[in-house]
Amino acid sequence: MTEARTRARASQHTADDTQRLGIAAALVLAVATALGVHALVSAPALREAAEAELARTIANEDRDVCGQFGVRPGTNAFVACSRELANVRRKQSDRDQAAAAGVL
Repeated sequence: MTEARTRARASQHTADDTQRLGIAAALVLAVATALGVHALVSAPALREAAEAELARTIANEDRDVCGQFGVRPGTNAFVACSRELANVRRKQSDRDQAAAAGVL
């Protein structure tokens, strides 16, 4: 009879443990889902902010570099200087990509 009670308690503990593990797994899944949804929702805003920051950085570099040559913002010469700097950046990016691909 004592043995039957011990088995009954042991099986009840196993059921309780299984239920706790199920709840824990459901909570982990809920948190992971919430994080995934948050990432999907905030990704466009993060991308837009990164693009705006890059545009500001490039504008500042253009102003600084062209300014070193006496070219003032708002002039036709500044527009030409900025365009040439964009060409230099593009060519450097092409070289970097070729090097990463093992071409260079």
